[in-house]
Amino acid sequence: MKEKIQHWINEHRHEAATFLQQLVQLDSVQGNEAEIQKKVAEKLESIGLEVDFWHPDGDEFINHPYFCATRTDFSTSPNVVGVWKGTGGGKSLVLNGHIDVVPPGDMKQWSDDPYSGKIEDGKLYGRGSTDMKGGNVSLLLAIECLKAIGVQLKGDLIFHSVMEEESGGAGTLAAILKGYTADAALIPEPTNMKIFPAQQGSMWFRIDVKGRSAHGGTRYEGVSAIEKAMKVVDSILTLEKTRNERITDPLYKNVPIPVPINIGKISGGDWPSMAPDLVTLEGRIGVAPDETLEQVKKELEEAVSSIHDDWLREHPPEVEWFGAQWLPGKIDVEHELMHILMKRYRDICGSEPVIEASPWGTDGGLLTNVGNTPSVVFGPGVTAFAHYPNEYIELENVYQAAEIIALTIIDWCGVKE
Repeated sequence: MKEKIQHWINEHRHEAATFLQQLVQLDSVQGNEAEIQKKVAEKLESIGLEVDFWHPDGDEFINHPYFCATRTDFSTSPNVVGVWKGTGGGKSLVLNGHIDVVPPGDMKQWSDDPYSGKIEDGKLYGRGSTDMKGGNVSLLLAIECLKAIGVQLKGDLIFHSVMEEESGGAGTLAAILKGYTADAALIPEPTNMKIFPAQQGSMWFRIDVKGRSAHGGTRYEGVSAIEKAMKVVDSILTLEKTRNERITDPLYKNVPIPVPINIGKISGGDWPSMAPDLVTLEGRIGVAPDETLEQVKKELEEAVSSIHDDWLREHPPEVEWFGAQWLPGKIDVEHELMHILMKRYRDICGSEPVIEASPWGTDGGLLTNVGNTPSVVFGPGVTAFAHYPNEYIELENVYQAAEIIALTIIDWCGVKE
């Protein structure tokens, strides 16, 4: 079976690279996923899967406690699910990949058009190539291969092509609420072919720090919100240090800061010659796999409210939770899917896989905690180039990942003789 899979994938490398190129050439930033999802649906139909193509909506979806998105209208952002029904008696598996990409950013930092799909020296370039259209193509290549060589799976195989992952996973939540869950899930985010059984979560926060305005010449008559905001920043950095000192999980041994607190935006003040009366900080806080969002919210709020400063005690900074959030997730390193994936990695790559914790959030948290579908993250793609200019993926890793995933599907779902 291994030889059959390797031979078939080897014979169809060019078609896979061309299909990935076509996906990258379609700009699928949030709100613009319709065209690419139609292409994915056509691919699934050509392979022979039952296809569900829908635009998520409804109160159960929008009002779900873990719904998180930049919008509530998904009329231009469909979800696509393909189902390969098994013959019975095997375990089911979700293969989950998001189709939305982040914007290209400063075009001057790109050597070529961000959606060129240029192939050079075994690398395919373009926004979304590594995060995570390359991983999606690995999934599709694995499924197509198994279908082509006549495999009959015992367990159901469910392929997700979801939107809105980059803002918190609304697409995967919609798939879960529609019942597209399984006994386990595999998510081919760009891990550099490492295996991530744990994924941190994260949340965005906003903190308003108040001051009292005064003329710059007599600034001592006022209270600078900037100076008070500096104390808030110091408190947050202390909290970050405290939170990370608690983490002893060996999966994080190679991660310098397992759950960072990043302040990404500061705004405040109205006039150079005036003491500012308001400064707003916006940032992201990481959530460890064994924490809840509620626990972490409380910890940050307490750190901000307990600063030793008379002004801040009388005028406490206001913490608001807004925008994106990702649930953390974790699967036991002794889980059967982990053992299968590690074995098949050894078979194809001839070396021991690296097992680590994910440095960022994925839809695995939703699948694990809301969909009761324990999830592992493993895929091709250069982690350091996700969201970067000149993003690329090494095509050899796309093919290798497809071989590993195809064998993992067989072992997990079972095959009818």
